[in-house]
Amino acid sequence: MPPSVHESTHTMARFTGYLQPVCLYGLLVILTMGCLPVRVSAMGLPRPPPNVNFTIGVEGFVWCKTCRYAGYVKSKDASPLPNAAALLRCRRGKWALSVWGETDARGHFLIQTGAQVAAFTSKDCRVYVPRSPAPRACGVALQPGRKKGSPLKFRRFVALPDGLQGLYSAGNFVFGPQDPKKC
Repeated sequence: MPPSVHESTHTMARFTGYLQPVCLYGLLVILTMGCLPVRVSAMGLPRPPPNVNFTIGVEGFVWCKTCRYAGYVKSKDASPLPNAAALLRCRRGKWALSVWGETDARGHFLIQTGAQVAAFTSKDCRVYVPRSPAPRACGVALQPGRKKGSPLKFRRFVALPDGLQGLYSAGNFVFGPQDPKKC
C-alpha cells in the first residue's frame, strides 16, 4: 500500500532535517580547505609563491679524519681542512649552474649563488669536494664518495637586503690518510 500524503511529508521533513547539517558540514569543509595554503613543503614550512625568486646558500664542513691538525675536534677524531674547494652543481635538462666556494680555517664553507636559481629545485643540486687541499696527508675521500656528492638539506629562509635566500646544508665531507701513521 502506498504511503499516505501525511507519512510522505513527515518522511521528507526528517530527511530534509538530516540533510541540512550534512550540507552545512560539507560546505564548511570546502570553505576551510579553500582557505588553507595550497603549497606546503615536507617540513611544514610554507613555500614561497611561484612568482618569488630567491638565491641559494649552501653550507658544510670539510674534515681530515684521524689527523691532528689545528682545530682538531676530539669527539669527531678529525681536524678541519682549510682552503678546500667546494662545488655546488645544479642540473636540469639542458640547464646547469656551477658555483665554487672555499673552506675557512674552521673547515666551513658557504656557497652563495649570485644568480636567481628558480629553474632548479634542491633535488637538482649536489655539492662536491673534488679533492683535499692536503692530498699527501689526507687525500682519500671517505664520505661521501668523490663523484657521489652530497644532496642539499633545507634549513631555513634568510632575509637578505636584496631578497630572500634559501639556506641549505650539504653536511660533512670527510677525507682520510692513505696511512694513518703519515698524518
